[in-house]
Amino acid sequence: MEKEAGVKVIGGGLAGCEAAYYLASHGIGVTLVEMKPQKFTPAHSDKNLCELVCSNSLKSNDVYGNACGLLKEEMRVFGSLVIEAADATRVPAGGALAVDRYAFSSYVTEKLHAQKNIRFVCAEQEDIPEEGFAIVATGPLTSEKFAARLAERFGGNLFFYDAAAPIVSASSIDYEKTFTADRYGKGEGDYVNCPMNKEEYEAFVDALTGAERAVVRDFDKRDVFDGCMPVEIMASRGKDTLRFGMLKPVGLYDADGRRPYAVLQLRKENCEGTAYNLVGFQTNLKFPEQKRVFSMIPALKNAEFLRYGVMHRNTFLNAPHILSSDYSLKEDGKVFFAGQMTGVEGYVESAASGLWAAVNCARKLFGKESLPADTRTVIGALAAYISAPNADFQPMNANYGVLSPLGEEIRDKAIKKKRFAERSLEIMRGTFARTEEDLCGM
Repeated sequence: MEKEAGVKVIGGGLAGCEAAYYLASHGIGVTLVEMKPQKFTPAHSDKNLCELVCSNSLKSNDVYGNACGLLKEEMRVFGSLVIEAADATRVPAGGALAVDRYAFSSYVTEKLHAQKNIRFVCAEQEDIPEEGFAIVATGPLTSEKFAARLAERFGGNLFFYDAAAPIVSASSIDYEKTFTADRYGKGEGDYVNCPMNKEEYEAFVDALTGAERAVVRDFDKRDVFDGCMPVEIMASRGKDTLRFGMLKPVGLYDADGRRPYAVLQLRKENCEGTAYNLVGFQTNLKFPEQKRVFSMIPALKNAEFLRYGVMHRNTFLNAPHILSSDYSLKEDGKVFFAGQMTGVEGYVESAASGLWAAVNCARKLFGKESLPADTRTVIGALAAYISAPNADFQPMNANYGVLSPLGEEIRDKAIKKKRFAERSLEIMRGTFARTEEDLCGM
């Protein structure tokens, strides 16, 4: 058993923090290397660990009706720090697990600093560790030096772009031109809706498609992942594209029972409700253009922008060629990768990969075999996806399509999703019990 040798975890984002906490809580010494606050990525500014760009990044909390909600529950079974922190710092957002971003990162940071088995190093990692066990979780915004090392060692790195939505001051919203409602009546009135009539909508789309975009330095090839498509690119695909996307009015009615022609939803960014996020409005417009164009929405005519939308580089590996289903390098089973750089898409998926990498890393330290990637669970299906041969590998988020079929024909979608969840959680609870016996019984 090599428990005393410890593990080097590189990166203090969701995946790295999840991994470090799991290992430390099982008595394994961890050296957590994070370059903040010495150096920041283009999307981060908070000195705390586990920083989120958006308050609603953790998506649905519906265990029995949403694959990402099921993934969260799988993580809860294994004592996920990230989900514990999210539950503790939750803000109202209907069925979504939205959080107060600053309270969330503070919670995780404090929990990690309270762990006696973690040693913190503030530095920029410049190369992959050559000795001992390590989990590399430097994120989709891996520093240029480290990204260069990855390219030198593996080649074939891919790039895609991610975008964050603007945030406006709550006090600057014209509430006389809004109504409060959740789509299809789900939730407790957590969204502020900004309606537009046909004339307003079409003028907005015209301005949006003609607005000046920011130049993305050093990256001429623009492979935009559909899950984070900038609103201006969506608008350029057709006049009504946004009405079937982030501005869709379906399921939303004002106080008089009328459905708007188009509607922008605003969601609380913090517990105090002093800031609101423009839902689905990831953008790469220049800042003055964002102010000009988004202020054309009647309720935002005098909006104060607390943060403008930004676009930044996301890097991920050609994982099927490089990684095994336990997230370790095929050429070196002691070095694991975790987070969005492995090809899982989304904050929850990223944290889940960090958790699963840590579980398998701990097992190897204790002289045990890695757990198989059970495709009857979301966490296992994602691990199988990123490691399976794939000539056109692209990022994947949690969805029912990656799960193994149930083996029975169920036409009712709600019942089918419930069965998926029941099967998955039964497997995960059994896996957790066996793993705890393997690790804690040594």
